[in-house]
Amino acid sequence: MTRVVFMGTPDFAVPALRQLITQAEVVGVVTQPDRPAGRGRQLRPSPIKEVAIAADIPVYQPERLRSDEAVAPLREWAPDIIVVAAFGQILRANVLDLPPAGCLN
Repeated sequence: MTRVVFMGTPDFAVPALRQLITQAEVVGVVTQPDRPAGRGRQLRPSPIKEVAIAADIPVYQPERLRSDEAVAPLREWAPDIIVVAAFGQILRANVLDLPPAGCLN
């Protein structure tokens, strides 16, 4: 089965992740860090994080994916492909060149 890392954050990306979970081995999810929301400004997880946790998929929430150290967890997951849907960061070559099958946006 194809090893997939999914990168996304808002509600828009949830249907794509749910479909991938049924079709591939999602080995990890990368999403934006929890942000304050609502009147109490309490930290709230992204919709993608909630889906990943419910599906028992590891979640990584880097502030930025610029350094090699920040990309290390993705390397450890050894994805065949990375699927991106409304992630919220521009990906650099150190991420785009990681999976053998490339990245799909």
